[in-house]
Amino acid sequence: MARKTTRQGLRAAKNGKAAKVGKPKERAKADTKALHGDVKPLTAADIENVFRRFHAANPAPKGELQHVNSYTLLVAVVLSAQATDAGVNKATPALFAAADSPEKMVKLGEAKVRDFVKTIGLFRGKARNVVLLSEKLIAEHGGKVPRTREALEALPGVGRKTANVVLNIAFGEPTIAVDTHVFRVGNRTGLAIGKNPLEVETRLVEVIPAKYMMHAHHWLILHGRYTCLARKPLCEKCVIADICHWPGKSVAA
Repeated sequence: MARKTTRQGLRAAKNGKAAKVGKPKERAKADTKALHGDVKPLTAADIENVFRRFHAANPAPKGELQHVNSYTLLVAVVLSAQATDAGVNKATPALFAAADSPEKMVKLGEAKVRDFVKTIGLFRGKARNVVLLSEKLIAEHGGKVPRTREALEALPGVGRKTANVVLNIAFGEPTIAVDTHVFRVGNRTGLAIGKNPLEVETRLVEVIPAKYMMHAHHWLILHGRYTCLARKPLCEKCVIADICHWPGKSVAA
């Protein structure tokens, strides 16, 4: 994806539309404006173009958390709260080799789970939740990961974002999981302006064309993770720089 993104950015530069971004203080002010709704919303035509370009650059995006089944995906997403996918991926292969089902995880026990995930932030509480949710899966769902948001959110350590990730990746539901990256991209660009993740999610569901919904949250996460960075966005490599309404960047005429 990075190579295609760079090529498209270079083409934009040759066409006299290379993006430039301001100084750190200017970017911070621009982000503040964005979070206060002071960014012009993208039009329906703009949004169609945004996702058309994302699709062209990366037709089949994938989540980056390593997992072997729907249960290990659920555990990985729970562990990823306030942590990076890369950090979680360093810890989970050994954990999942030891326990890739709720029954095995409960048998493993909280103390041993804690040892496997101790390199991840907030590992004590997360280890406890992993064992508790495993017990609940056995007691209430026959050891299977449920396919409804309500049932998922009733599990220890599982919130709306986690439920949406599991529904999308494990069960092919066209859900939008709003993490810090999606929240930033939505507000910065004018794609989906909102003061909290639920507002951004609701807006994204309203405006994203149906044909792009299945992969939309992956495109947005990856865009925020690798291009629209929090501190220093790589506008010169951005495939939607000329569409984006963020006041922290400028596009040469």
